[in-house]
Amino acid sequence: MFQVRPEFDACYQSNIEPWSRYLSGEQGVAPKDSFDPLACLIELCHKNGMELHAWLNPYRAAANKSKELAPSHLAKLKPKWFVTYNNQLILNPAIPQAREYVCRVVKDIVMRYDVDAIHFDDYFYPYPKEGEVFEDDLAFEEYGLPMGYKYGEKDKFRRNNINLLISSIANLLKDTKPWVRFGISPFGIYRNELSDPRRGSRTLGLQCYDDLYADVLHWAEEGWIDYVVPQIYWNSDNVITNYDELVEWWSKQLRGTKAQFYVGQHIRRTIDGNELMHKMLLSQEYSKGNVFWPAEDLFQNYGAVSDSIARKYQDQFALLPEYEGALGKSQAPRKIDMLWEDYNEDGHMLIWRDLADRRDPEKAFMYIVYAFPKGIKPSCDKSKYIISISSEASLLLPKLEANSEYTIYVTSVNRFWQESEPAELKLVFK
Repeated sequence: MFQVRPEFDACYQSNIEPWSRYLSGEQGVAPKDSFDPLACLIELCHKNGMELHAWLNPYRAAANKSKELAPSHLAKLKPKWFVTYNNQLILNPAIPQAREYVCRVVKDIVMRYDVDAIHFDDYFYPYPKEGEVFEDDLAFEEYGLPMGYKYGEKDKFRRNNINLLISSIANLLKDTKPWVRFGISPFGIYRNELSDPRRGSRTLGLQCYDDLYADVLHWAEEGWIDYVVPQIYWNSDNVITNYDELVEWWSKQLRGTKAQFYVGQHIRRTIDGNELMHKMLLSQEYSKGNVFWPAEDLFQNYGAVSDSIARKYQDQFALLPEYEGALGKSQAPRKIDMLWEDYNEDGHMLIWRDLADRRDPEKAFMYIVYAFPKGIKPSCDKSKYIISISSEASLLLPKLEANSEYTIYVTSVNRFWQESEPAELKLVFK
């Protein structure tokens, strides 16, 4: 998940928004040598069997309003569309033209880049700050009252504004590239039991439904989103915001919807609380997987977290869970019809016919190579024998046991992570 739009700016080549200051130090200034981080990461991810999810912040225009904005920044062009709150510039979700603008940005990314998903995090209406008011009375009178909302129903109006954007993004993706998923990583508490005895969790924290006006369960039930990554950034010994309670609660609430559930994990709190094993086992029971935050702590191997994950919990290749696209059930890709070996001084090279078609989500997207030693019955259910996942239509095989016979399977998966029947080859390694 790569942040491509931190503050109405771009970590990619855009004709709509200015280059991000996080790349060059100054908003609107391009990185050196025409470097396009998004294009580079998409290529590298797909080559290495990974997806690239473009992470956007839909509403925050400036984390610090005193920072200088580029002349092409939307807050310079349409200042009346923004609200200043807690020293930030926030796009007013009530303004229809503002929502259309966000959709325009998303469509531009999706149509020009081969992203696998669009991802929004927890910043909808801003986190409340005591003593400050989000000034949207005029917008409520202009847009809310004509829609039938009464004074005192601004909370419903605000939730509807967010609903309108989420449904618009879902429809946009369906109409352009229906294989591109839409994911949300909301604040970890939807509602507390005190606020909603029927659907609330046994917690006592801030609520994304009541405080951020994000009705995540409604989006899942409507089929607007494909996965949810609640930021469950607490530990199991926290009585007020208990990790175990929230993992089980989200799993139960999303059951029966098409939205897949992944757990948002806070690395430092987990490691400092000595809870990695507990959380990994619980996530295996209740979720499709984990999203670790922040990436920096993974790269720096904070508390040996990366070593532990690689050795104990995620020590094998794995396919992403199959999912249902916006158009319903799809067909698995067809079996690879040409597979051969080229042996030379570099080793055993597998080559197969490339069946990929980026315009067709049911065609091959990634290729999976299995190597089964003699005596092991080959099966695509045995993921421990996967040796490669990549978009490349060839593979220089790793050094396997000499003078041994292997059965090689090569399959393809489509954009929905449906796997084809295997093409098979017998090899004896010299």
